[in-house]
Amino acid sequence: MLPWVVRRTRLPLLSLRCVDCRSESATTAEGRFRVNANSKLLDVWLLVRCVSCDRTSKLTVYERTSVRSFDPAELHGYRVNDPELVASRLLDPLLARRNRFSLDWTGAWRLDIPSGSLDQAWPVQVAVVFEDPVPVRPERLIAQGLGLSRNEVLRRIKCDVPLRRTTSAGFTFTVMAAD
Repeated sequence: MLPWVVRRTRLPLLSLRCVDCRSESATTAEGRFRVNANSKLLDVWLLVRCVSCDRTSKLTVYERTSVRSFDPAELHGYRVNDPELVASRLLDPLLARRNRFSLDWTGAWRLDIPSGSLDQAWPVQVAVVFEDPVPVRPERLIAQGLGLSRNEVLRRIKCDVPLRRTTSAGFTFTVMAAD
C-alpha cells in the first residue's frame, strides 16, 4: 500500500468580510494573540488582517474566562504567540462557527507522493492521510496525484468514499490497470 500525505504549506486564508473595504479575505499572517486581563477574568483574541486594506480585526477565542480555568502552558502559549497554538485555534471548527468565518485552503496545501509510486503490479492500493483538515474532493486529489483526467479517475479508481464529495478525512483507493 502506497502512502500519500496531504500537508499544509501555510495557514489558510479566512473568508471573512472586512468592515472597512468589504473585502472577503483575511489572514492571520504569522499569528498573534491579544490577551486582556479584567480583574481575574481574561479575554483572548486571535488577531487577523484584511488582505486588501490591512485593517486588523479580532476573533474571540475566550471571553471573560477565569484565569484558573486556563492550563498554564496554554496561557503561556497565548502570551508568546505560539505558532502551533495559532494553527490549532484557527483550524478549530467551533471558533470558526462562533466568529462566522470559513477557511479558504486555495494554495495552502500540497500532496506528497513517494517517487516511482506506480511501478508495482496492478492493481495498486493507495492510502491518503490528511495532516490537517484540508477539504478536497477525492477525484481532484487523485487526478492531480496520478496525472489523469477526472473522467479517467472515475473509470479506473475503486474507492471507499464518494469521489465527488468533499472530504478532509483519510481514505484508501485502488488504481485499476488501464483497459
